[in-house]
Amino acid sequence: MEGISHRTMEVNGIAMHIAEKGMGGPVVLMLHGFPELWYSWRHQINGLADKGYHAVAPDLRGYGDTESPSAISSYSIFHLVGDMIALIAILGQAQVFVVGHDWGALVAWHLCLFRPDKVKALVNLSVAYVPRNPAIKPVDYFRSIYGDDYYICRFQEPGVIEAEFGRVSTKQVIKKFYTLRDPNGLFIPKEGWISPNDEFTLPNWLSEEDVNYISKKFEKSGWSGGVNYYRCLNSNWELTEPWTAAQIEVPTKFIVGDLDLTYHYPGIQDYIHKGGFKQNVPLLEEVVVMKGVGHFIQQEEAHKITEHILDFIKKF
Repeated sequence: MEGISHRTMEVNGIAMHIAEKGMGGPVVLMLHGFPELWYSWRHQINGLADKGYHAVAPDLRGYGDTESPSAISSYSIFHLVGDMIALIAILGQAQVFVVGHDWGALVAWHLCLFRPDKVKALVNLSVAYVPRNPAIKPVDYFRSIYGDDYYICRFQEPGVIEAEFGRVSTKQVIKKFYTLRDPNGLFIPKEGWISPNDEFTLPNWLSEEDVNYISKKFEKSGWSGGVNYYRCLNSNWELTEPWTAAQIEVPTKFIVGDLDLTYHYPGIQDYIHKGGFKQNVPLLEEVVVMKGVGHFIQQEEAHKITEHILDFIKKF
């Protein structure tokens, strides 16, 4: 990761770590998901900087070298978007390009929903924008579709999943998540999801060195910060009632792998491809479905994702 610099700054009341390269160019702010770090964007940081952009990838609150507040309520969508608004200001920018993946995509969607004036254009990966459903809370919805063992449901009770992950090494948990490739969903049965003796074959896009780096950072931060995002899903639903039926008014490109579990939610493919998505994101310019690609798309197809980002943002 030669040439990538690191700094920590006070952002919205917490100490936030960012990785960056290409100071002086237009800012591209890249937001990671779970269980990830700034490190998920290592290839894009270099690729974007090489083309004259200032690539910035924070560890989001609760992750890596960024502070992890203890209260679950400190991980609301307002906190997460507020962090990004503060970071954009600290970077001295009126507007930035934004790229999000997984939870980072959700933060990016809400950044565009709350403050579209801050985003020149958006490239989001994996998680499509689905507007708030006033009829049912999100955790209740996932439980009704997938049952109690679905990972979002299993994450809800404080301390439970942390204890389960703590029974094996952090490296084992990271390997399990990063090698999952079942598009039908992620289930964590109460009778056991992982054991110390499980063996994993790493994909060609992920090395032991990568796993060691990621694991070391999760050993430092723990799991609660990242899991608390999921614990705020229902309270976020309550907080965002004023934005019911609101549209995303930012130029957007969306990319997903056809083996990503997010591309196999009930009805999601019809929604993405038959007009619903475009109705809610009227400035959606392009949808790309990458064949044979799973969830960790910006690492699995690093060069292609970098090219997709560059092809889109150069228009602006």
